Amino acid sequence: MTRMSQAEHKAQGPQSIRCFVITVSDSRTEETDRSGAAIIDLLNSYGHIVAGRTIVRDEAVLVRDTVERQLANPDVQVVITTGGTGITSRDSTYEAVSALLQKRLDGFGELFRMLSYEEIGSAAMMSRACAGLASGKIVVSLPGSESAVRLAMGRLLIPELGHLVQQGSL
Repeated sequence: MTRMSQAEHKAQGPQSIRCFVITVSDSRTEETDRSGAAIIDLLNSYGHIVAGRTIVRDEAVLVRDTVERQLANPDVQVVITTGGTGITSRDSTYEAVSALLQKRLDGFGELFRMLSYEEIGSAAMMSRACAGLASGKIVVSLPGSESAVRLAMGRLLIPELGHLVQQGSL
């Protein structure tokens, strides 16, 4: 049996992924949601499909319910949240999402914080960005900062999106 190279292995993943974007915020609107817009722009520019977008208040029950609806949606392969990953009393995305994950991708958060440290220094430790598998779908929680979103999407998520979906569906 011949072993595949990493590039061959990744090439077996789907090229176009259907994603749902959830912005978690008490103050943003569709007009002011630059982080959600950045995710959508990046997904579109790499040939992925945005199956939908919503903004929910930063309340764990609302975040969890919104993610669960998309996990049940057959038209969605990946759920991406932005916002609510910090440590303030209002930040609830991490608790809501991590409770749903059946398999965690600890490396995602570790790599994100490492890359973020290179840009913002020790404040990177306050990010609770995370990712994993829930109901056979990839779920990723990103910070609410547009620059953090662009960093995570460009350096981590976009390059692996098809591979993540392919592996998560096995």
